Amino acid sequence: MRIAPHGQLAARPIALARWLWAVAALVVTMVVVGGITRLTESGLSITEWQPISGALPPLTQAQWETQFAAYQQIPQYTEVNGPAGMTLEAYKHIFFWEWFHRLLGRLVGLAYGLPLVWFWLRGSMPQGFHRRLLALLALGGLQGVVGWWMVSSGLTHDVKVSHLRLATHLSLALTTLAVLVWTALDLRAHARGEGKARLTGLGALALGALALQLVYGALLAGLRGGPVAGGGWFNWQAWPLMQGNLVPAGIDWSGGALHALFYDPFLIHFVHRWWAWVVVAVLVGLARRLRSTHRAASVALHSAFGTQVLLGIATVMSGVTLWIAALHQLTGALLLVAATWCAHLLGRRKSH
Repeated sequence: MRIAPHGQLAARPIALARWLWAVAALVVTMVVVGGITRLTESGLSITEWQPISGALPPLTQAQWETQFAAYQQIPQYTEVNGPAGMTLEAYKHIFFWEWFHRLLGRLVGLAYGLPLVWFWLRGSMPQGFHRRLLALLALGGLQGVVGWWMVSSGLTHDVKVSHLRLATHLSLALTTLAVLVWTALDLRAHARGEGKARLTGLGALALGALALQLVYGALLAGLRGGPVAGGGWFNWQAWPLMQGNLVPAGIDWSGGALHALFYDPFLIHFVHRWWAWVVVAVLVGLARRLRSTHRAASVALHSAFGTQVLLGIATVMSGVTLWIAALHQLTGALLLVAATWCAHLLGRRKSH
């Protein structure tokens, strides 16, 4: 083992970077499973927050009946699934996705927390990274709290969770993902003897524009607003028009513009659809700034946003088909990774 001058084990920035990339991959997986959980209406299937005992699913018939009985007390069952004739077998299907989503959350926590303690105690962290790595741990803990805060909004007075809380939950997960990626890239730069990258104006503009797009995607998903475009199986009336109109006729302005921007599914869908092209323009500018010096990153960014646009169109034209919508969410997370990579490269180049 290499020993640092002060007697501790030498810093291992490459090992730390690889660890953070692995955790980032788990976060991407969790985002996708969270999207499937929402699309299958599974998020309210577990009505209690049990961080330890909830890691195991029901193992006996009696345990399954107890879980199902608890679910039968909430509005989603009494007003929607109960009258539709939901059986215990059908309940087990939606239970699986919510349980798997929570299990991944626990796995992310362990995959981050245990190595963090190990690297810390072994003196493997380069100077200047301790606070950021602790902040990431705090973000992960906050994500669990916000997740339950989101679920609790649908247990008493509504048949679904609050779309605002869902957007908060997803936004926090994607923020964590971006910070993981940025930190991993900083660690790799440190291993090469370079300084940390700074966030440039163009990088901030690109990430900010993309963040707004992702938030509106979450709001749209929370309001079940995808079908308001009038989609069916690849119905051409669903894009570029919405129900035959450029601006949908169903927007409710009675509560004011600000209320409509956060609560009206027609307007939220309209904003999400057309703000995407603003994001594309900004990301093209970011990619072009890097094409001569970092061609791989430029190509990755172009590929990610091009695929994301096509999947978004396919999602509405197909009437929000599950596998297409899940791919759309996966590519959204990967687009954030690519944009973060490019913003980091730009900030690193400017700092030289």
